[in-house]
Amino acid sequence: MHTHHVHSTSHLLSSGYQPVAEESTLLDLPVRGRLPAQLDGTFLRIGPNPLHGHDPALDHSFAGDAMVHGLRLRGGRVEWYRNRWLRTDRVTRAFGELPTPGPRHGLSDNANAHVVHHAGRTLALGDGGVLPAQLGPELDTVARIDFEGTLPAGFGGHPVEDPLTRELYAVAYEPGRPGVDYLALDAVGRVRHHANISVKGTPMMHAFSLTDRHAILYDLPVTFSADAAASGARVPYAWDEGHGARIGVLPRDGGDADVLWMEVTPCFVFHPVNAYERGHEVVVDVIRHERAFDRDPLHPSESVPVLWRWTVDRLAGTVTESQLSSRVAEFPRIDERYTGSPYRYAFAVGMRPGHGAALAGPSILRHDLLTGRIDCHDLGHGRESGEAVFVPRDATAPEGDGWLLSLVHDPVRDRGELVVLDTADFTGPPVAVVPLPVRVPHGFHSQWIASS
Repeated sequence: MHTHHVHSTSHLLSSGYQPVAEESTLLDLPVRGRLPAQLDGTFLRIGPNPLHGHDPALDHSFAGDAMVHGLRLRGGRVEWYRNRWLRTDRVTRAFGELPTPGPRHGLSDNANAHVVHHAGRTLALGDGGVLPAQLGPELDTVARIDFEGTLPAGFGGHPVEDPLTRELYAVAYEPGRPGVDYLALDAVGRVRHHANISVKGTPMMHAFSLTDRHAILYDLPVTFSADAAASGARVPYAWDEGHGARIGVLPRDGGDADVLWMEVTPCFVFHPVNAYERGHEVVVDVIRHERAFDRDPLHPSESVPVLWRWTVDRLAGTVTESQLSSRVAEFPRIDERYTGSPYRYAFAVGMRPGHGAALAGPSILRHDLLTGRIDCHDLGHGRESGEAVFVPRDATAPEGDGWLLSLVHDPVRDRGELVVLDTADFTGPPVAVVPLPVRVPHGFHSQWIASS
């Protein structure tokens, strides 16, 4: 154990953050409790898992080689668990394998940030100009793609799908490329609209929000740092007090001249929750960090992230800022049938105060935005969950009625487990737990891909 670590990042040395050294295939896993038979699909989780060791004192916590973990659920059974490194150029060289086919763009192909399913393809995504990598049904890397040549540069790490049109919207940024690219893909997976949006300097625009009529852009004071890049940082971004903070409201098919920019109090947003229209107002809910990439550039968040609401008056050009909760939380998810629409429930990982850089926490929260009530499912005994993903009970179930699936690290066994909560008994015991005989390090994002 290094003694020179500041307290706030010591958790990164705990067993839940240690990378795994091999790929596994495990078939027909045991289930405690009863896995709902309606869950027919694959639960995926992606994150950094360095190929050759990791020193939290020197290495950026976001930059490790991408690894995808997956569990295939069907008929109340777990058919398999697999974990696979994404076959980036670095990984194929290390393994002596043929390079992954497909175009190349930018400095990196390490798509370790997110996994989405769009237009029949499962895609691993990254920030900073990385092209998507298409994954096969058993987590093999099929190809790097640029949407049949329709992508002008890299893609974004946090696209948003319109649940009605099945179009996929994204904002992409990369060091050295002016502005940010606002992109709309049609339902068959080609870019149908592209606008380069001018921003001050080179901000990290990790995510954005979508309503039924607008995209909401976050131009916040974490920007590309030439000093950090020169010193070899894999994620060369830093807090820039002079940058200011503003949010932009852009009509869905608009361009640079159409953005309405409005100042907000400086902060950083990794993960918006949802946004929707209310007359001439736009309601924007986010997990708001007071500071990020400031005192500790290797472990970017040092403040306490909580749920805030920005209410934009498009006629007055003003934003009202209000804190909705004091619970420390990150990795928000909603019932995605309500993306871009008025909604009631926000799920999130409950974090321990003082562990702002954490990728996991000891509880799963459900915010009821109608009543202000917060329910807390405590995982108990030092166990920590990564991002939980919501799966509706059926296509017509009420909002938030269904299951939450998440990967939990059990420090006693030093192993991972898939935990399934029923929202009808959110604070009660899980309806099913799938204990894995392997560890699953905490990662970034989770996804449920229903069988087609």
